[in-house]
Amino acid sequence: MSADRTTSGTAHGLSHGAPHGADSPAARLQALFEGHRLTPTQRRIAHSMVRRAADVPFLSSVELAELAGVSQPSVTRFAVALGFDGYPALRRHLREVAPMEPAADTGSYNEYQQAVEAEIENLRHLAEVLADPRPVQKAGRLLSASRPLPVLGLRAAASQAYGFAYFAAKVHPDVRLLHEGGTMIHDRIDAAVQAGATALLCFALPRHPREVVDTLTYAKEAGLTVVTVADSAFAPVAKVSDLLLPAAVGTGLAFDTACAPMLLGRVLLEAMCDDLPDAQARLEEFDARAAVRGLFVE
Repeated sequence: MSADRTTSGTAHGLSHGAPHGADSPAARLQALFEGHRLTPTQRRIAHSMVRRAADVPFLSSVELAELAGVSQPSVTRFAVALGFDGYPALRRHLREVAPMEPAADTGSYNEYQQAVEAEIENLRHLAEVLADPRPVQKAGRLLSASRPLPVLGLRAAASQAYGFAYFAAKVHPDVRLLHEGGTMIHDRIDAAVQAGATALLCFALPRHPREVVDTLTYAKEAGLTVVTVADSAFAPVAKVSDLLLPAAVGTGLAFDTACAPMLLGRVLLEAMCDDLPDAQARLEEFDARAAVRGLFVE
């Protein structure tokens, strides 16, 4: 029903691999998929499995097919592609290596409560991913060192990019927001590179505009290191990202919800501040100017 939703992508994990030290169900599933070349349909199944990691060992092939929006034979072919004799063997493997209880029943919740519960689960998953802080810390170093720093987000992701750029500009000397597509976006990337940019941050949410993939391809060809916050490690932008940080979106309402990507953006800001020695001084200077101008109502 959403106008901004999809599940295609490539099998890349956080920083091109499952998060080190994270022993969550989602991380174990992610590790299982690593190294396999999956078709778009198979990536859709994998994405659905990661999002419902606690439930997967208890789902039938028909239930998993319904969850992913594919056919039951596609689930069987997916299991074979992973090296199993069939889906029963895959499910048995998951139960053996990662025994877990089914997720709590939320059937008594109304649709609005279910949407909130789903977002809470997305945030829990993000917390598990951040058990290894190294990918975010690496991203913080890359972004803080880029002068200027272009921040890209189109369509559904435009608000995420705007929010990040708004706060980043308070601690980074030159942040350039790219939130409107069109023929000039490549010109703006060229200008950023000529001014000294070394990295680009992209927020990519479903449905993924083709223009975002094309723009990231152009940015990489221009020599920029691409750091991407996306809804899934299987998103289409993974193949054109040097460092991908996944944060799931909620799909229970007519339009997707993106609490986890927004929070991950704030985490990235914190990591940037850690690598900007004058970040605190800039913030204090801003507060002082704001007080003189009476900018905020206390």
